Amino acid sequence: MAANVWSNAQDDPERIALRSPRGDLTYGQLRELSSRVAGAVRAAGVRPLDRVVFIAPSVVEFPVVYLGLHAVGASVITMNTMATSPEIGYVLDDSEASLVVVWHECADAARAAAGERGLDVWVVDDGAAFDAEPVDEAHEHAPDDTAIILYTSGTTGRPKGVELTAANLLDTTASFLPVLALTPDDRFGTALPLFHVYGQAVVMNTVLVTGASLSVLSPFEPTAMLEMLRRDRLTAMAGVPTMWNALLHAAADYGPSDFEHLRLATSGGASLPVEVMRAFNDRFDCAILEGYGLTESTGAATFNDINREQKAGTVGPALPGSVIEVRDVTGAPVEAGVVGEVFIKGPTIMKGYRNRPDVTAQDLQDGWLKTGDLGLLDEDGYLSIVDRAKDLIIRGGYNVYPREVEEVLYEHPDIVEVAVVGVPDEHFGEEVAAVVALREGSTLTGAELRTWAKVQLSAYKVPRLYQFVEVLPKGATGKILKREIDRDAIRAAAAGAGAGA
Repeated sequence: MAANVWSNAQDDPERIALRSPRGDLTYGQLRELSSRVAGAVRAAGVRPLDRVVFIAPSVVEFPVVYLGLHAVGASVITMNTMATSPEIGYVLDDSEASLVVVWHECADAARAAAGERGLDVWVVDDGAAFDAEPVDEAHEHAPDDTAIILYTSGTTGRPKGVELTAANLLDTTASFLPVLALTPDDRFGTALPLFHVYGQAVVMNTVLVTGASLSVLSPFEPTAMLEMLRRDRLTAMAGVPTMWNALLHAAADYGPSDFEHLRLATSGGASLPVEVMRAFNDRFDCAILEGYGLTESTGAATFNDINREQKAGTVGPALPGSVIEVRDVTGAPVEAGVVGEVFIKGPTIMKGYRNRPDVTAQDLQDGWLKTGDLGLLDEDGYLSIVDRAKDLIIRGGYNVYPREVEEVLYEHPDIVEVAVVGVPDEHFGEEVAAVVALREGSTLTGAELRTWAKVQLSAYKVPRLYQFVEVLPKGATGKILKREIDRDAIRAAAAGAGAGA
């Protein structure tokens, strides 16, 4: 990966690679700084395929260190900046890491975890300037070498280390280049966490390999994102649904001239409500192109190709080189329009889970990745994600797909965010519940929302339980975390408001 990005410094060293409120870096400066990181790491005894944990937010120093670690051949493990000492300790033990590199503002937990294990911790400050002899040429990984390990935050059990190869990273970049139609003149911006597969493998790597510029923002704040859009005259942006929704609610003071350069917006990480997509297009005169991928597929599987018809409500057809199948419970492919479990095959599929051959065998079957997502393909091969299999609500024997209900609820003008979940029920098995964040000043009640929803949905799909909150729990990417929603609190809130069944 480092060699591919460094080649841009040879072609045009003065071209801007990274932009931020603290200043810009050219490709020449990016190569110089990252080559010195590589030199320092090599001098410390890190060898190719040694594991190095790297913890940093979305700052310009992130790609500097990241590329430096790749240039020396390390297997890079990026972690959430909010990780606790026990969480970091688990990863250090499981990965058998030899070094920890951490951004100065989130160093305490890493110091504690590394100190307990006698590991060195390197703290990175503004500029990431390492006083070391630079590495002239980047290490060339074998295609099947583990280039990065990303630990998943599953709902049960300990996190699994997803091993992604050098070929996975390059093939992901290659699959997105034609469908995004990026050029070196593009100015791409994001507030996605670069430690996550979407921000890192899909956005950062693709943009920097292309030779375009990448504007980064951390943390995400809608007004600051809009200012970055205007300041850097962004032509493309990447985010998750909650970010696009927040931008819509913060854009009142911005006019069409502020968005005139924007030609492309991409969304992933969670399903994008069609209503948010429509409103964004109306406000910014720019369509959001939705895609789909998992950490285990290097963030790549499908995308609404900019060169083809975009179908709202779908995550597009398979990316170049990938194949999608939807299968029934017996493992047989189903016909177009029939819901089943999504399987993916292609060059971006992971090597496997580190130290977990049993789980790898369960999720990788003859090269096919079993996703755990429910979806359907239309006759043109466009995939629609119905829901996570584990999020399916079965109420009185009827299947209720939370995403379908959320799509309808997002159409209500008072709703800013919503999550639909199942709550255990003695009579129906599960009851449909909605956790809702309202626009400021709204007095909408659960009873009123239920009456409104009855007009839009079949009776068994209408939420009976409502809880109103200021904000919904979110992960590092801004994805709403349904597993952190307290089902007992929903029932208590609904009972207190008289909005129960």
